[in-house]
Amino acid sequence: MWTIFKKEFSNFYLGLTAYLSAATFVIVSTLFLWFFDNEFNVFNTGNASLSSFFFIGPWIFLFMIPALTMKLIAEEHANGTLLWLFTLPIKNNQIILGKYFAVLSVVIFCLISTFLFTLTLEEFLIPDQELDYGTIFSGYLGLFFLGSLFAAIGLFTSSITKNQVMAYVLAVFFCFIIFYGFEGLASYNLFGTMDFYVQKMGSFTHYNQFLKGIIDTRDVLYFLILIGLLNQLTIVNIENKK
Repeated sequence: MWTIFKKEFSNFYLGLTAYLSAATFVIVSTLFLWFFDNEFNVFNTGNASLSSFFFIGPWIFLFMIPALTMKLIAEEHANGTLLWLFTLPIKNNQIILGKYFAVLSVVIFCLISTFLFTLTLEEFLIPDQELDYGTIFSGYLGLFFLGSLFAAIGLFTSSITKNQVMAYVLAVFFCFIIFYGFEGLASYNLFGTMDFYVQKMGSFTHYNQFLKGIIDTRDVLYFLILIGLLNQLTIVNIENKK
């Protein structure tokens, strides 16, 4: 696993991918939070909080993370280098986990790059006002889990096609469905009392718990189980290719 991780990590950080991803994440967030005249602008909300950032962050990740994952397996398969990986003394699950943790390192890098937002907010505090660091921490934790889920989805879609563009489109689609699709479906009240369970199937509700400052083991388990399941499905796809 360490060999695969170092290979993908080097590709991300020796090139421009990780830095462009972090720059894009920070710039887009900054424009919405501080410059664009919209409901997410901190000056318009009148609250010294990062609630707007935690609302915007998932939508940026939804389009950005699939771009990171789309070629990780699809390109290997198309170029024939996946066969080379099979000849190495590495298990299939180590191949997938190595690639997955490399993507997570970029997700973490993007999140760390936005810590400046907290320092900026501190400059706008009125006397005797303090930031709710507990809510900020849980918000970042929730965004990390959501980014980790998107990474698992992206890796899965990259394993089912040789076409990188198709892998990207599928990843964006599945990320949208798992994040907001179930929430939107439940809002139509089509299933009566079952709407509650439909809503719980999506990650939007679980993510919002983190934004409220609530770190519930049920929400953590939701993300961990779904991530584990998707990575296992990716491993199965790799084994079928082998």
